[in-house]
Amino acid sequence: MNLIISSSNKDPLFLQIKEQIKQQIFSGDLKEGDALPSMRSLAKDLKVSVITTKRAYEELEKEGFLVSTVGKGTFVAGQQPHVLREWQIRELENELEKLVIASKQLGLSKEELLEMLNIYYEEESR
Repeated sequence: MNLIISSSNKDPLFLQIKEQIKQQIFSGDLKEGDALPSMRSLAKDLKVSVITTKRAYEELEKEGFLVSTVGKGTFVAGQQPHVLREWQIRELENELEKLVIASKQLGLSKEELLEMLNIYYEEESR
C-alpha cells in the first residue's frame, strides 16, 4: 500500500491517510479481503503518531470500508455497489467544479461550456 502524506496539505494527516485508502479501495488497488499494515507499522512507515493511523482506520471501519479482527489484523471489507457509485459521482462533481472555475477564469459563458461538453459527450458516445 503506497500512501503519500504531506504536512503542507491543509487536510489533517489522518484524513489524508483515510482518503488515500478509500481511493485505493475504489480504484481496485485494494480489494476485498486484502490485509492492511498494522497501525504501528503504518505509523512508523509514514513517520506519524499511532493515534493518527488509529483514527484513520477507525473512521474507515465505521464507514464500512475496513474490518478489524483481534489477533488477525485489519482487512478491506466488501463494498456495496451504491457506495462505489456515490464515491464516483462525488469525484465527478469535484472535477466539474474545477472545470466551471477554469471556464469562468477564461471568460467562457455557460452556453459555451455546455456546447463544449455536448461535443465531447457526443464524441465519446461513438
